[in-house]
Formats: sequence, structure tokens, C-alpha cells
Amino acid sequence: MKPALSEKEQTFPTHWRQFNQGDALARAISVELQPWWQRIFGYYLLKIGDLSCQLDTGGCKVQHHINVGLCSENVMLQAEADALPFSDTSIDAILLSHHLEFSHDPHHVVREAHRVMRSDSYLIITGVNPYSLVGILKYWPSLQHRFPWQGRFFSVSRIKDWLHLVGFEVLAEQRFFCSAMLAKDYHQSRLQQFSESHLHYFGASYMLVARKRELPLTPIRPKWQLNPTFEPQVKGVSARHRTDKV
Repeated sequence: MKPALSEKEQTFPTHWRQFNQGDALARAISVELQPWWQRIFGYYLLKIGDLSCQLDTGGCKVQHHINVGLCSENVMLQAEADALPFSDTSIDAILLSHHLEFSHDPHHVVREAHRVMRSDSYLIITGVNPYSLVGILKYWPSLQHRFPWQGRFFSVSRIKDWLHLVGFEVLAEQRFFCSAMLAKDYHQSRLQQFSESHLHYFGASYMLVARKRELPLTPIRPKWQLNPTFEPQVKGVSARHRTDKV
């Protein structure tokens, strides 16, 4: 397995329009997120990355939405995803959209998200599905310097391993947006509708919903106790008799 660390210089997309059909992809992600916003409650939702900051999270019931990024117009706080300026266990939910594939150390980004999240809080990750037409086109030389092919595509199973390793429970996995993303404009044809219904496994994007789990470490006390072999009175009498003989 190749290491997740990258020796290349980090280059993050700052807007969905840098992707072909990026606006359509952002709308598709927002649609997939809507059912989950009804289940998430709390005070602070953290949207990490310029792309995450531009997604519509109006349906989320969390009170405060904090946009953390680098260059986007919607950014409220400039910070790196692997060095978040928040205290431990202070965030109720995190949205990490199409950010891991452009990170130098994506595994550390997941660990940093785990650090700032409260117990039973939600982490939502979206990214490019390598087992799709977009993933196959990454090997085309003329596309390797364009978004999203400029990033590194990780399989869903590998990201799930990272989540399980740091203490997340994966609740849901979805694949959607069946398109090669070669044309600039997105037009949903009958073939794409059929693919969304029956071939969604090969969709260009995936979404993982995970929840931070912490098991309390409580000592288990034994219900049984060892009974002494002799009664205390018998021991005392036996000890006195031995002393008198000496």
C-alpha cells in the first residue's frame, strides 16, 4: 500500500468552479447532506476547507457554523486542516468536503478532526471515488495538472480504515454523481439517470458519515471474595498454643 504522505507541494482548490461541472457537484453534495442535517444537533459545526465553506448547510440544526479555510470569500477563520485552533472536544460536527485528496498528510487531518470533536459528534467526508470514470481518467497525462485529477484519490475502504483506527464508527457510505466531469456544463441525460439508480457504486463522488465513539474505562470489580481457610478464633488459639510450647 502506498503511503498517504505526499512529497508534492500542496495545492488546494479554492472554488468549485475550478472543477468541470463543479457547481453541479456542489449541489449534488448538498442534496446528499440534507437528510443528515436533521440528525445532528449541538452548538458548533466546523466546515474545513474552502470547498466545504461554500456548501449550503442551512438545513443543519447546529447553532453556529464556522468556516475554516485559506482563500475563499466565505472563510471566517484562516487555518490549516491539520492544525486547527480549537481546544480538545469542543466541536459537535465537522464537514470535510473534497479536502483529503489534496492534503499533504490526510491521515493527520483525520486525527486532528478527532481531537477537536466531542464524544458522539459527527464527521462527514466527501471525496472523489477512484473507482469511477473520474478516477480512471487520472491516468490521462493531459489531465494530471487539472482539478480534481491533480489530487490523490483514496479508496473508501482505506479512509474507513483511518476512521476506525482513531476511534470513529462509520454509519453510512454513499456514492453519487455519475459523470466523467470532462465537459464544462452538466446535463443530466437518461443514461446518467440510469447510472444514478443502478450504477451509483461507480459515481464520481462518495460520502462517508462517521461518529466519534469513546468507551468509558470503568474498573470491573469481582462479585466474589476469597473466604479464609480458618476462622479467626481458631487461628488465634492455634498461635497461642504454639507460643506456649516454645
